[in-house]
Amino acid sequence: MLATCNHMKSATKRSLGAAAIILAAALVLSFALSAQAQALTIERWTAKSNQDGENAVLGATPTRVTWQGQSDEGESLSQVTIELPGGSTVEASNVKTTVLNGLDRLDVGSEVSVEDGTRVVVSFPEPTPAGALIMVECNRTLLPADGGSYGPAGSYVTAEGQTLAMPSSDQVIDIVSSTPAEQLSSMLSEQDWVKAWNSNKFLHLFFDPTIIVTSVPAVFSGWLLALGLVVVSFPLAIPLGLLWSFLRMAKSRIPRAIGATYINVVRGTPLFLQIYIAFFGLPLMGISMDLFMLGVIVLVLNSSAYLAEIFRAGIQSINTGQFEAARSLGMNGAQTMFYVIIPQTVRRVIPTMTSEFILMYKDTSLLAAVGVMEIMMYAKTITAATGNVTPYIVAAGFYLIVTIPMTKLINSMEARLARGKRKRKKSGPGDRSITSEASVVPDSDVAVARSMRMSETFAGPIDDDLVPGSGRISH
Repeated sequence: MLATCNHMKSATKRSLGAAAIILAAALVLSFALSAQAQALTIERWTAKSNQDGENAVLGATPTRVTWQGQSDEGESLSQVTIELPGGSTVEASNVKTTVLNGLDRLDVGSEVSVEDGTRVVVSFPEPTPAGALIMVECNRTLLPADGGSYGPAGSYVTAEGQTLAMPSSDQVIDIVSSTPAEQLSSMLSEQDWVKAWNSNKFLHLFFDPTIIVTSVPAVFSGWLLALGLVVVSFPLAIPLGLLWSFLRMAKSRIPRAIGATYINVVRGTPLFLQIYIAFFGLPLMGISMDLFMLGVIVLVLNSSAYLAEIFRAGIQSINTGQFEAARSLGMNGAQTMFYVIIPQTVRRVIPTMTSEFILMYKDTSLLAAVGVMEIMMYAKTITAATGNVTPYIVAAGFYLIVTIPMTKLINSMEARLARGKRKRKKSGPGDRSITSEASVVPDSDVAVARSMRMSETFAGPIDDDLVPGSGRISH
């Protein structure tokens, strides 16, 4: 029985010894394979920034992808395959290979081919020297438009013909997704006619097609903000301007002095200065306000002073007989003003108010100086990034989208007023067919319609026989 137990113990020891030998062999083999897998080390995996003014890699836009690998001291390579991210595109003619042995650049005569637009295969007819540094540059590469983060992938073949997977690396290329406009700009940059167009220095500086298509979406958002500022500010400025005009025409000295002081101070100082006082003065007082709302307040306060003079000129142009007729009907002063005078005034000052709307719209550009992201702010930012004036030309186009139709509208209104005036002159003072509305229209209709800042008016020259209205002083 004792012999049997000893035999079993001996067999167990032999089994454990065999298992230990097998385990040790497996560990040695694993270590050997691991060491072999590290025969190539990735030194560099990068993409050059292709976004103006930013350190970012934009998808679907030409860039340069660089792969650099260091072979082991005892390892020679006959082929390197680099797999670009899915959706990438590169041409074999744009792939450059450099092999360095220490500080010496070797002429290895590599052969480059591209499979499916994403797989770059670099073959060496003669294996690279052991320990050589291999650098592959993929110029004008289009990376995925959707963006993402991608590490190096691919494989390599040793001089012995063994194919191994590309070693892992913590280096990644972060790709920013591109917009359709940016993709269109990238496509245009490859067109021959665009290259010929941009070869002219003037055309390239002011009308670069690639910058136009990328500037339009950004400037468009600023255009919406500028329109929003005017659409909100102008209706608020109208009743305030009417109030200031009433104070300006008040019989009492104190209200008249208040109205005159406000109007003269606002019209006598630049809007740019008023913007600076509001945007930098209020924060110093501890008053914090949204930039949009602060911009609205400044525009309302400024425009109301000019509208006050427009309304005053319109009210004073009404024939004094209208006041007397209203009083004879038993109306008091307030009733006369709101039911008789104001309706006629509004009709006459519509052309002038339209001009004031245009001026306010253009004056929103001054808000760019204090950080409001309107048209000029976006154009200025893109110009600073590209070193090109084209974004300013795009901004001018957005201003003209509004100003030209409004200018034609003003001219049309003034033409109708002029035709009505000529018809009344032909009828003569004794013609009883003249309507009551026409009978109260003074000779200064056109003058009132043109009472605006003469340096920026679109109304045309003023006739000598017209009495000028209340002109707007240049900012």
